[in-house]
Amino acid sequence: MGRILVTGGSGFIGWHLVRALAERGERVRCLVRSTSNVDRIRPLGVGLVQGDLRDRAALAEAVADCQVVYHLAGCTKAFHPKTLFDLNETAVRRLAEACAEQPSPPVLVAVSSLAAAGPAIDGRLRTEADPAEPVSTYGKSKRAGEVVLEQRAGDLPITIVRPPIVVGEGDLAGLEIFRPIARFGLHVVPGWGQECFSLIHAADLAEGLILAAETGRRLPSPGAEGAPPGEGYYFLASDDHPTYADLGRMIGPALGRRVRVVPTPPRTIWLVAAMSELGGRLRGQAPPLNFDKARDARAGSWICSPRKAREELGFSVGVSLEERLRQTAAWYRKQGWL
Repeated sequence: MGRILVTGGSGFIGWHLVRALAERGERVRCLVRSTSNVDRIRPLGVGLVQGDLRDRAALAEAVADCQVVYHLAGCTKAFHPKTLFDLNETAVRRLAEACAEQPSPPVLVAVSSLAAAGPAIDGRLRTEADPAEPVSTYGKSKRAGEVVLEQRAGDLPITIVRPPIVVGEGDLAGLEIFRPIARFGLHVVPGWGQECFSLIHAADLAEGLILAAETGRRLPSPGAEGAPPGEGYYFLASDDHPTYADLGRMIGPALGRRVRVVPTPPRTIWLVAAMSELGGRLRGQAPPLNFDKARDARAGSWICSPRKAREELGFSVGVSLEERLRQTAAWYRKQGWL
């Protein structure tokens, strides 16, 4: 494979992908902001292009001579919907334009989210053929980015990956689940905890993204006939679908702690979201849980099927979720985060 660009390479998932690519001997460059912490990826020998997705000159430099572009950069939480759509829709359009302007457009593998597809339908696993039904502003902004790419599919080869909850080393959001279990042996479950969730470890996701670039099917050109629903889309997930309560019970042994699961009334999540959002506004930093995230949390189960990725990409998760959680807990401890 020729030169590869990763946007969002300094982030949690990006670090895992860049490391996997570097271990394969690939020539990787990353588009990074001036404020990005590149301490984890710099030792991997990657090239760095300073700029962001609003900088057309930096984008042109970043995508030049690349055969594959992995787009991981985006926004998961913000105080204003405009911010989400600027980074998850408008920025995607700029990147696609920059790729399409190349003499030989690269394969673009874009990381979206299960949130763009929506929660489970009647309790069954979502598949790529299901119509998208996002419920949160975040999910709608990611879906808007997908639509942009569908419209550009005639200009360059594009594959879209929708991961569910991603866990693993370097994950600050997951740390908020591990920390109270490590410190107090408590796992607070918003609602009564009957909803199920798909998960994937960042290292497994990275391997799936590489497979999607190498052998994945691409989005059909606009107006193309005969393409099956969901062509060019993949869910990458493990086969486990624990409830949130069960996830806490799985994390306990990884930390060497007995876990007490504390269910709370469903309405509590709105109170916690309100307090979290107020605190975030006072700090000037969008919190992990806000009203928008609460909409997703109260929408039911978030489960998806990896069957299509298994059949078309040869994707598989060879390490159990329990082992991945132990691995993550050990890394948190080594970093002193717990």
